[in-house]
Amino acid sequence: MISAVDLRAGMTFLQDDKLIRVLEASHHKPGKGNTVMRMKLRDVRTGATYDTTFRPDEKFEKAYLETKEVQYLYNNGGSEVFMDMETYEQYEIPTENIEEEMLFLKENMNAKIQFFGSEVIGVEVPSTVELVVSETQPSIKGATVTGSGKPATMETGLVVNVPDFIEAGETLIITTADGGAYKSRAK
Repeated sequence: MISAVDLRAGMTFLQDDKLIRVLEASHHKPGKGNTVMRMKLRDVRTGATYDTTFRPDEKFEKAYLETKEVQYLYNNGGSEVFMDMETYEQYEIPTENIEEEMLFLKENMNAKIQFFGSEVIGVEVPSTVELVVSETQPSIKGATVTGSGKPATMETGLVVNVPDFIEAGETLIITTADGGAYKSRAK
């Protein structure tokens, strides 16, 4: 069992036979009354997201997930296909359940899929990925790293803020935490 106060982003728990993943968690102390935990949650099976609050002492059953190293193969019209690198077994996950994660994956990239028992429930992407800039504004002559930056669309559709000197066609290292951010140019 795990208390609501101990839940963090990325954790998964069971509530009323539903598998719930924490997207955001924060303490909130109103002027009057007791402290509450504000949560943004996703039902792993349906993909539905919702906001809710819990008392800090509420208890939940922690879901124990297993992960398996896989390679992303291709989109199969509404689902994404992954292959176990050891057994060559293939797994299909509905695209709508992993839309955010797919912004960081391209064909033949390695990732991890998460299992709850024998049920495939999600994808864990690497902490950094290399993606090519497909579209951005032209670079500004004399631009420095300290500028405010500009939006760049990566080859997967992900939009990140990059320094002004970055041009279309460059390969960048992107961190996957918090929706993606520019880290550096790839070597």
